[in-house]
Amino acid sequence: MKDLKDCKILVTPTSYGSQDPELKTELEKLVGEVVYNNTGKPLNSDQLKELLVDVDGYIAGLDEIDASAFDSAPILKVVSRYGVGYNNVDLNAASKNGVIVTNTPGANAIAVAELTIALILNMLRPIIPAVQRTKQGEWPRYKGFSLVGKTVGLLGLGAIGKETAKRLTGFGCRVMAYDLYPDEKFAAEYGIEMSILDVILPAADVISLHLPGTAETREIVNAEFIEKMKPGAWLVNTARGDLINEKALVDAIVKGKLSGAALDVYSEEPPPSSSPIFGHDQIIATPHMGAHADSATNAMGRMAMDECLRVLRGVEPKYQVK
Repeated sequence: MKDLKDCKILVTPTSYGSQDPELKTELEKLVGEVVYNNTGKPLNSDQLKELLVDVDGYIAGLDEIDASAFDSAPILKVVSRYGVGYNNVDLNAASKNGVIVTNTPGANAIAVAELTIALILNMLRPIIPAVQRTKQGEWPRYKGFSLVGKTVGLLGLGAIGKETAKRLTGFGCRVMAYDLYPDEKFAAEYGIEMSILDVILPAADVISLHLPGTAETREIVNAEFIEKMKPGAWLVNTARGDLINEKALVDAIVKGKLSGAALDVYSEEPPPSSSPIFGHDQIIATPHMGAHADSATNAMGRMAMDECLRVLRGVEPKYQVK
């Protein structure tokens, strides 16, 4: 087993250690060399191929880690995802190359849930345009909607969905939820109605997505899905960009089927400036910032570092991706 002092670690998440510099200091003390991503954005496969040649451990952001990236890393032992999702990681290639992949489940749940609530409130009460116009010397009168008495449908009741549900219960709204493996005990404790999509979609004033990114959920929000939604409803996505067919969403906004949407994730990140998403005031767009809060970045950084070092020490990781 290679000594940690002889190991080289690649760290690509740009927010790693941003709230707690001690994470970088500690890692740099424990291993021989640490290389950081200075581009300010996720890396593509070609960029990774140049960096992974002599790397033992890799704390990964939202980079494109495909088969060619793994093939360029002959001594790589672990990819420790800084976050929950691993859609950009070719797990088959990792296994073929003997690389263990881990993630950080639950670390960012509260931060993403808080952003979800903020986006819902900003959709129902047009705070952003009101601020902009007031600062321009106007005194606009906007019609807003209150959450009290409304129905919110949560699609996915994992860690983030549960934290979102907890916070929604204080607003006096009805909360419905769909999950393949429903936690009936949790639902009963917080007064959440577990149901199926065909019941939730026509009933919910707000649909909030908290589903994993899989082949089955890819573009689950399409024209057929939207047609089943309540007329004038709102849609929030802080989960995975590929859950939504963005053309179908924009078409629904233009036709008035939906009142608005709030997106923190996209099918392409960052979206091109020509994206039709940016051409509609009814769509709030934020830059995949759900986990960018001190509590989340600290927890993800600590967990990702610990998992990476466990593997390099020859210890079984706690959160290996199956």
